[in-house]
Amino acid sequence: MASLNVGNLGDYLREQRRNAQLSLRQLAEAAGVSNPYLSQIERGLRKPSAEVLQQVAKALRISAETLYVRAGILDEREREELETRAVILADPSINERQKQVLLQIYDSFRKENGYDAAAAKASAPGAAPKTEGPAADGSAAAGDGLRQ
Repeated sequence: MASLNVGNLGDYLREQRRNAQLSLRQLAEAAGVSNPYLSQIERGLRKPSAEVLQQVAKALRISAETLYVRAGILDEREREELETRAVILADPSINERQKQVLLQIYDSFRKENGYDAAAAKASAPGAAPKTEGPAADGSAAAGDGLRQ
């Protein structure tokens, strides 16, 4: 079954690389991986780590979470959650305290609707490094700003 995900990932990577008008060699260089290794990923012969996928995503200027989903590292719901968090954390119009409060509210709504953020994160290896800032998971540290 894993080969299906990996093949799916390879086809998707090839399509994204061609859309970006990059040769295999150019993408490999930009991502900091070897040309033969990237070729094997595209052909579905290798399953890259989350770190390699992140490097490739950055080189292609696409969402790493999308690649994680294609590789079977992350499910679609988790990807959407991570992307929502990333947008909140990247917003320059609100300060850090406001971001943490907003993330805490977001987590409470998700929990109320039956989505447990802690369980989702535990099941997603490689997803944790993508979250930025202290207590971006909406843990107790984010709530501390409300009590002060």
